[in-house]
Amino acid sequence: MQRLPVITAFGGFNPAGRSSFHHGYRRLVLDRLNGAERERTLASLAAMMGLRTAAGGDKPLTPEEERRVLDQTLVRELEQRFYDYRRCHYHQPAELSSTEGFTFEMSVRQLPEPLPADWRLEPAGEGRVRVHSRGLSVMLDSYREIPVAAAGQLPTGFEPAEYYNSRFHPRGLQLSILGASDAVQSLGIDWQTVVAAAGPEQISVYASSAMSQLDPYGNGGLLQSRLRGGRVSSKQLALGLTSMPADFVNAYVLGSVGTTGAVAGACATYLYNLRAAVEDIRSGRARVAVVGAAEAPLVPEVVDGYATMGALANLDGLRKLFPGEIDFRRASRPFGENCGFTLGEGSQWAILMDDALALELGATIHGAVANVFVNADGTKKSISAPGPGNYLTVARAMAETRAIVGEESLRRRSFIQAHGSSTPQNRVTESAIFDRLAGDFGIQHWPVCAVKAYLGHTVAAASGDQLITSLGIFDRGILPGVTTIDRIAEDVRHDNLEISLEHSERDINTLDVAFLNSKGFGGNNATASVLAPHLVHKMVERRHGSEAMRKYRSRNEPVAERSQAYDLRASSGDMSAIYRFGEGLVDEDAIKTSTSQVTLPGYPPVNLPTDNPFADMA
Repeated sequence: MQRLPVITAFGGFNPAGRSSFHHGYRRLVLDRLNGAERERTLASLAAMMGLRTAAGGDKPLTPEEERRVLDQTLVRELEQRFYDYRRCHYHQPAELSSTEGFTFEMSVRQLPEPLPADWRLEPAGEGRVRVHSRGLSVMLDSYREIPVAAAGQLPTGFEPAEYYNSRFHPRGLQLSILGASDAVQSLGIDWQTVVAAAGPEQISVYASSAMSQLDPYGNGGLLQSRLRGGRVSSKQLALGLTSMPADFVNAYVLGSVGTTGAVAGACATYLYNLRAAVEDIRSGRARVAVVGAAEAPLVPEVVDGYATMGALANLDGLRKLFPGEIDFRRASRPFGENCGFTLGEGSQWAILMDDALALELGATIHGAVANVFVNADGTKKSISAPGPGNYLTVARAMAETRAIVGEESLRRRSFIQAHGSSTPQNRVTESAIFDRLAGDFGIQHWPVCAVKAYLGHTVAAASGDQLITSLGIFDRGILPGVTTIDRIAEDVRHDNLEISLEHSERDINTLDVAFLNSKGFGGNNATASVLAPHLVHKMVERRHGSEAMRKYRSRNEPVAERSQAYDLRASSGDMSAIYRFGEGLVDEDAIKTSTSQVTLPGYPPVNLPTDNPFADMA
């Protein structure tokens, strides 16, 4: 009997806003919400964006405030707080020469080492020298356009650095701290209570970025420093590592001494980390697993790199799709006529527990992750080209899910979250996989969602966006349509698929399963199966009994109340991050050890292994 990994909390931030309590999901389907729901969603975003203070939170938004919330969320034209794509700074190398030579003055401190062979120096007084030279190699300040103008950006006015002492932290790590804090605070259970119940060695944290931290405070600054005439800082290398989202959350949010890991798989990174967490819980290696990813790729060098590959929707391509004025809001166009993907930034986190621990603690059950399947592509003609591995991941996920929930749930009560990257190659290959396997499994009109249409491609966090959206669908029943396209492209296979161009609404009790699909550069394919909460409750009751569920519901009431109290605070703009820098340090002299236990100050004892796992071979 394997333990069931149930989702007990989730949180994070992306271009739709805050993820906990389905706020970000509701921004995606805003035009299908009733008046009160719509107003609450807009008001929460307005507070997050600094347009509203807590004192004015009860008043309806003015038309101007509402317009700003709508215009300054989701995919849109790149804002200059990142950089000016029309006039991006670079250095133009040049060779200067003159038959008569050059004469110029400079500070002695600025003299290069060694001096160029043809330089002749004269003292100029006050720490300066006069230089005579026949030629110079120089780098001239220049500006040119990076022809990529759309991006999925965090809501305007929301800056993660402002919510804790984030000095010298790369933006990706700021997002990690804030996103994990959002998930932990939405749990409604004090974290030390979780540690005491599970045991410190029974907690796993798996999180990473796919591309490392590439802004000036991380690897970007590290690599640029010498060429820009600066110095490498003591923090840039360490903070630039792809494992830092997990490391920061372990150290400063959770204080965890349990298992940790950072699995990178290009665009499938979130699902790779989720797979590690699910395997830990199903096998009994952990009782709690915190899963996350963060990416902040909106820096010129990253955009330049993807643009040079021809992977991004650039201005020339968008002008062909929009002959008049470019609609940047519709730049990301899964399964329609498109010209490349749109980068986005974000961070998503989920807290998983085994089913027994969730009942014991009264944790709210938002769903469960049954499994995550991963397969490579084998031999490839190009490292960025899609391959056959995704057939295996989708087919394996569908087959196991059918074994768990039955034929009817798979055929008529499931939907799939497409990778939907908005490239011409993706729309053909991914739709072919879905359509063929839907036919094989007897599925007609299989609903396909593609949230990158709204959020852009958040790289490591992209499948976290899919997971959070799926939990929102389970809660509200509205499947986001691909509203950024006017029609499905002719080369998309969809005989057995339902790729809706508008939102569609279902009874939440008729939605049992969500599949999350990801296709990453290098042949990194992953597909997860996520079970709806109403289905999970039935499964848990069959395992533990009706009396256990009655007691669970009683324990859950105060947990839900504490969760809602956090949501009220956060919705008014009070999203203070958990950041315990230097707090609760362990005195190593106070650690107690024996052959059977290790006890760290402030933690429950950790029992050491005594059984021989290979006893049958002894």
